[in-house]
Amino acid sequence: MSLYALARTALFKLDAEQAHELTIETFRRAPKLATAAFAGNAVDDPVDLLGIRFANRVGLAAGLDKNAECLDAWSRLGFGFVEIGTVTPRAQPGNPKPRMFRLPRHEALINRLGFNNKGADYVLARIRESSYRGVLGVNLGKNFDTPNERAADDYVAGLRKLYSVASYVTINVSSPNTKGLRDLQGQAALRTLLAAITMERARLADAHGKRVPLLLKIAPDLSDVQIAEAAEVARASGIDGMIATNTTIARPGLEREPLASETGGLSGAPLRRMSTEVLRKLRARVGKDFPLIGVGGITSAEAATERVDAGADLVQVYTGFIYRGPPLVRECALALKRKAASKLPGAGGSL
Repeated sequence: MSLYALARTALFKLDAEQAHELTIETFRRAPKLATAAFAGNAVDDPVDLLGIRFANRVGLAAGLDKNAECLDAWSRLGFGFVEIGTVTPRAQPGNPKPRMFRLPRHEALINRLGFNNKGADYVLARIRESSYRGVLGVNLGKNFDTPNERAADDYVAGLRKLYSVASYVTINVSSPNTKGLRDLQGQAALRTLLAAITMERARLADAHGKRVPLLLKIAPDLSDVQIAEAAEVARASGIDGMIATNTTIARPGLEREPLASETGGLSGAPLRRMSTEVLRKLRARVGKDFPLIGVGGITSAEAATERVDAGADLVQVYTGFIYRGPPLVRECALALKRKAASKLPGAGGSL
C-alpha cells in the first residue's frame, strides 16, 4: 500500500471537512512532508499560455487551499500551477456545518461550503510569507451579504488587493453555494461585472507595470445558449481565458446514493461527462486560440487527455486528488506530455 493510501485510510475515518482541515494544517506547519515519496518526481513539461510559462499542464484547482496556507507543500507535489481561493474581500465563515460529504463509491464529493475563507488581507500575507515561486492563480468571489447589484465592488476590491501577487486571476461567478451568485452568469449582469473588472485591471496594469490575465470560471449547468452568451461576453469584455467547470447541482448517476439529497455542488467522477461537454461546446464558441482550462471529474490520466481532446489547454484537479492523491498529478502530467509529443515533436510548446 502506498504512503498516500495509508494516509487516506486514516483521513477517511474523519468527517470530510475535519480531514480537509487536518491536511491543510499539517501541510501548513510541515510542508516538507509533501515529498517525492508521495508524488514521484515532478513532470517537466513547460507550456506557454496566457503569457505565462507553466511547469506542466496539471494544476491544483481552487477550493482545496482557500487561504494560500500550503503553497510550499503544493510546489513539492508536482503541480504545474496552483490556484488558491475562493477569496472574498472580507473574511466569512461560510454556510452552517455539516457542509461537506464524501461519496467514496462514486469518487465524488458534495459541498456547500459557501466561500469560507479568511479574507483578502490574510491571503495576501500568506502569499508574501511563502517561498512558492511557481504560477499562482487567485480565485475571487463576492461576500455572501453583498447584493449582486454591488458585486463588482467586491471583485474589484479583491483584484486590487491581490493583483501584485497573482500570476492570473479567476472570476468565480459559478459556485452554487452562495445565494444568487450564479445569476451573475446572465448575459447582462456578466457584461456589467466584467466591464468593471477589466477597467480596474487596466488601471492596475499601469500602476504595477504588468498585465495580469483574467479568467472566467463557469458552471456545468449552463444551457447551450448560456454557454454561447458567456463565451461572447467574455471575449468582448477582454477576458483572457475561461475555466470549465465548477461543481454541479445535478446528480448524474447518483439515483441510489442516499447523500445525493444533500444540497451543494457535486464534484468528482460523476461530473466528468458534463464538464467535458461544456468544455467542448465552449471551445466551439471561442475558437481555437482562446485559452481554456478544463476541470471537473478528472480522476485519471484518461480523463485528463479526454479533456484536452475536448479543447482544454491545461487541466486542474481537486476531488480526484482527494481520492487518488499525488500520484494522479504525475500520471496526468505524463499523459499530457506524451500526447503533446505525439502532436508536436519535441514537446515543450503549448498544445
